Amino acid sequence: MESKNKILFLIVGIIIGALTMFLGTELFNGESPEVFDDTHATTIIENEQSNKEEGHGEERVTLSENEIKELGIVTEKVGSKRLKQYKDLTGEIVPNPDKLVHVVPRFAGIVRKVNIEIGDKVKKDEVIAIIESNESLVTYDVKSSIDGVILDLHMTPGELMGDHEHVVTIADLRYVWAELNVYQKDLMEIKINQKANIYFDTIESGVTTKIFYLSPTLDEVTRTATARARLNNKDGYWKPGMFISAHVLTKSVEVKRAVTLNAIQNYEGEKVVFVKEGKSFKPQSVTIGKVNEKYAEILTGLKKGDIYISEGAFVIKSELLKESFGGGHNH
Repeated sequence: MESKNKILFLIVGIIIGALTMFLGTELFNGESPEVFDDTHATTIIENEQSNKEEGHGEERVTLSENEIKELGIVTEKVGSKRLKQYKDLTGEIVPNPDKLVHVVPRFAGIVRKVNIEIGDKVKKDEVIAIIESNESLVTYDVKSSIDGVILDLHMTPGELMGDHEHVVTIADLRYVWAELNVYQKDLMEIKINQKANIYFDTIESGVTTKIFYLSPTLDEVTRTATARARLNNKDGYWKPGMFISAHVLTKSVEVKRAVTLNAIQNYEGEKVVFVKEGKSFKPQSVTIGKVNEKYAEILTGLKKGDIYISEGAFVIKSELLKESFGGGHNH
């Protein structure tokens, strides 16, 4: 009897133990529970803090000098930079209205002769047409009042012209205006005397000038203000009606630490810059401030003088990603 009781107690103990292990496994997501004392907690917190301070722990990519050259990797030192910030606008070329004239006949009559065509250049006081007056039947000359180019022409020989008809448009195009559209959101940034690079194909072929006018009101339809800049056009490069773009310098700020935009990579959910440490490169978490087209201000994560990858950082990022999948360079 005593032997049977022992066996029964043993079976019950085994069942209770199995149930305890099963319930424990479910509570800890399939892992056996561990004893978690204060010492262990302190160690984990210290390790986590250490990893945060070091950026991304022990992740490294080591490359030889030859590999660096072959991969097109360029390094620079973190240093101060003057960040120039720009605003892009669009617009068109227009004649200077102070150098644009509309010629009308003094007396109504019949056009006897026209000496010019659209696109011709004329000099001041040059005869552009001859008209016979209806009243006196005497011919008189229609002359240009400025040096310029014929933009518009509405007269042909034998045609009857009134004495208030606008028949010829002449413009001096040696200097033209870039008329730019400024949207409401950009009004606080665009100001008179700011430098503007005006171009129509590529920014590299642009011409630098200054904004000399900003309209005090907005267009009722487009809700834009108008900014104007003068352009030297003695070679005839700029054509009225040409659509253009403007790259306007709005701000210039000195920052203590800056890196190239190409240096900043998204890695493991953070923005990182790859910094040289010994013969290796490691990802360093950073926070960025002001940005322009080429550089970004670094607020935290790097110090002045750190050597970082300014071009080709994506190569190092690829190596680390490859390593995480079991291949690639050694750390």
